Amino acid sequence: MTISYTLKVANSHFGGFSKLLFRWKGSIYKLLYKEFIVFVVLYALLSLVYRWLLTEEQKRLYTKVAQYCNRSTDLIPMSFVLGFYVTLIVNRWWAQYTSIPLPDQLMCVISSNVHGKDEKGRILRRTLIRYANLSAVLILRSVSTRVLKRFPTMDHVVEAGFMTQDEHKKFESLHSDFNKYWIPCVWFTNLAAQARRDGHIRDDVALRLLMDELNLFRAKCSTLFHYDWISIPLVYTQVVTIAVYSFFAFCLIGRQFLEPLEPGQEGDLDMYVPLSTLLQFFFYAGWLKVAEQIINPFGEDDDDFETNKLIDRNLQVSLLSVDDMYQNLPPTVKDKYWNESTAQPPYTTATAAETLKPMFLGSTFDMRTCEDAEQSQPAEASPSVPRAQTPLLSRFFTAASPAINIRNFSRESRAHPASWHPQADGSFPSPYSNRSEDPESVARIEEEETEDENQASEPPTPGGSLG
Repeated sequence: MTISYTLKVANSHFGGFSKLLFRWKGSIYKLLYKEFIVFVVLYALLSLVYRWLLTEEQKRLYTKVAQYCNRSTDLIPMSFVLGFYVTLIVNRWWAQYTSIPLPDQLMCVISSNVHGKDEKGRILRRTLIRYANLSAVLILRSVSTRVLKRFPTMDHVVEAGFMTQDEHKKFESLHSDFNKYWIPCVWFTNLAAQARRDGHIRDDVALRLLMDELNLFRAKCSTLFHYDWISIPLVYTQVVTIAVYSFFAFCLIGRQFLEPLEPGQEGDLDMYVPLSTLLQFFFYAGWLKVAEQIINPFGEDDDDFETNKLIDRNLQVSLLSVDDMYQNLPPTVKDKYWNESTAQPPYTTATAAETLKPMFLGSTFDMRTCEDAEQSQPAEASPSVPRAQTPLLSRFFTAASPAINIRNFSRESRAHPASWHPQADGSFPSPYSNRSEDPESVARIEEEETEDENQASEPPTPGGSLG
């Protein structure tokens, strides 16, 4: 059964995650305790042999071997190899879950577009949705050990009501070397086409919508089949497994307590229990066990998918939707807020404090307006400031562009932006008040202004080039 602890972490509080460490079912302790015991026992045996059974010369040789093994552990990129592998496994695990075919969308389309209150219409709707569920059961039998144990043969599928005896005979008469989960989908399409001819499906748009939803359902079945068929390359899984096991094989030897090689040399502290090495084993080996558990989520581990429960839920909900709920509507009445312009659902005492929080209206809503009153006044273009015109567009538009030509800005005006505040009458000061300071610039600017005015006053030439 899938282990869910979502409610335990709904609110973050002190020690919230610490409480999860004491759960056994679905925990890393349950996955790893056997390997952990084996590692501890082997480490203890080597330690006892080194301390009590080896001679001094053998201890010196063992010390050199242990130092070599300890240096070798740095050559194995454990974090990179395991991190990339587990990331790939987790992404694949979630993609497989989203590929499980669910009939929810299809049953809504069947209920709304396959009509008929008589027995024939009811049989038609129930048969269509049963074909969809049958296709899901067939594909789940192919990928999930739980479902296969529940329906070991096709006779069990017939007995469960997903298939009739006639359908079973028809199914077995169609010989194919490949998985035949798609056959009920083809039955679905043929039956839908017959319903369109008989008038139970009233137009081609409804038939198209029904076919689109069926194709989405069938595509998920196909995706699930291909996930089961195409595994992560075995080479990569072997590399990761060998890397982890070889790393801790070196640790068994290299992380032992060693006596000094030379007399009088200070040795390492004898901790008897290698706490850091045990934690490292717990983390790295646990990481590998996580990947081992979720690489195929259709098994019988604690956190594998509850495929049998999904089958029960899908069949019950889909039949209820297309049969009992077909045109079985509650009366339509005025809602509670009919005479209110603003609907406000009530709060309970436990949630009343939320009404005191201000509504978010945007990050700039509470920003203070500009304190400078002059900066808040609307700016109007001064008649004394010439307006630039685009040469190409000026032949079609007689109105001048409100943009200010860059030529009209003298060096002095650009150097003193404060002089551009609006005057008392609302107009801007002329940018040419200091022309006498640079006669050459004044003459050049006046020449350019004359050319612009002449171009603006010329009427457009009919049939002329726009260049």
